[in-house]
Amino acid sequence: MELRQLGYFVAVAEERHFTRAAERVQVAQPAISQQIRRLEAEVGEPLFRRDRRSVALTAAGEALLPHARAMLAEAANAKESIAALSGLLTGSLAVGLVQPLPDQRVLALLGAFHRRHPRIRLTLREDETDALIAALATGELDAAIVGQGPADPPLAAETTPHVIAREDVVVALHPDHPLAARDSLTLRDLREEPLVTAPRTSKLRTNIEAACSRFGFVPNVVAETRDLTLVRQLVLQRIGVAVLPESALQGPPALARVPLARPSLERRIVLAARPHHASPAGRAFLAMAHRRLLPDQPGAMNDTGDVTKR
Repeated sequence: MELRQLGYFVAVAEERHFTRAAERVQVAQPAISQQIRRLEAEVGEPLFRRDRRSVALTAAGEALLPHARAMLAEAANAKESIAALSGLLTGSLAVGLVQPLPDQRVLALLGAFHRRHPRIRLTLREDETDALIAALATGELDAAIVGQGPADPPLAAETTPHVIAREDVVVALHPDHPLAARDSLTLRDLREEPLVTAPRTSKLRTNIEAACSRFGFVPNVVAETRDLTLVRQLVLQRIGVAVLPESALQGPPALARVPLARPSLERRIVLAARPHHASPAGRAFLAMAHRRLLPDQPGAMNDTGDVTKR
């Protein structure tokens, strides 16, 4: 099983198309098809279901994909470790970002890292927390900035999560809404209100539904979207109210915001990583992140990426 074959396999799995995969890895399409057939012969199972319009992974392909990604990541880490001996880091860094991102220090961190290591190629991925944590576990990401609610289970210990920021979750309403003049609201106050919110894949949505369940009702969701700008626009159009992190209400349109008193749905912004699996670029990024985002916390990293004892 060659790394080249695994690279082709991952490209086809992600593109779901042989021609697009060939363009991505910059080889001729017949060559990539031939290598996939050789890989299938070696594992003894077809890895893809093919028809004229689409390509889909078989059960064997689904089983192989995380291992292939991990093997490619380890090979890349080995190359970068050797390159790091020259004293100038090269390679790539993949960082996941949950939205909205209230801590602007993260953007400053990315800028500082690029200036310090200009030869490292930076890839950013915006997604929901669960998807980012899964990508971190498979080695697709070197680090992730994710959101956690008070009722969320703790992240796995090997991700070494660190809280870098906290923000309140508030109720966003049209300025003329009868509840907009209140000093605070509870979820029970929103029982009969139409709700505009994120899809079920969102941590915010699951936390809202769990909190409403504890109050004995199911929220009346009338619209859902991942686009927070669209959520604000729908509230402005009186389609419903929204329960959002404060950072999601930055910028127009101007909506009324009322604190959510019961329950408190404080949102924690967490830096998550797997330092024992990190590439040289990943270790350098985590070292800088700890210095800039967590300077006073025990377990902060020094310039070499080693954990300090305090």
